[in-house]
Amino acid sequence: MMMNPAQKRAQLNREAILSASPARLLTMLYDRLLLDLNRAEAAQLAQDWIAASDNLMHAQDIIAELVSSLNTDSWDGAQGLQSLYAFATQLLVNANIRRDPALTRQAISLLEPLRQAWHEAAAVPVAAPARDGGTFVG
Repeated sequence: MMMNPAQKRAQLNREAILSASPARLLTMLYDRLLLDLNRAEAAQLAQDWIAASDNLMHAQDIIAELVSSLNTDSWDGAQGLQSLYAFATQLLVNANIRRDPALTRQAISLLEPLRQAWHEAAAVPVAAPARDGGTFVG
């Protein structure tokens, strides 16, 4: 069966996601989150409230996925990140209800440094476990 370009692109995206490492999946989520937020802000500024709402709601879905992936038992910073995600979600809900691009911009300013930090962390090679049987905790 012959695929059209959109179907081929969707298949390639699915394959990229399925074969991605956990670090790469995280950076992909952050990339899409910031794409949604920038699209939402542009739509709000253009008073395209349907597009703005769609993008803000998708961004909230991504944040919910990020929250669900947090392991609060193995990382003491997880609680702080969870609180930051809750704050960002509330910003997006309010940005949507109030149709306020300044709130969307605030969420972008809050989350963009995290996106950059996760990209930097994902670029660092993972250390092999110690030969003495100890485990590396990065």
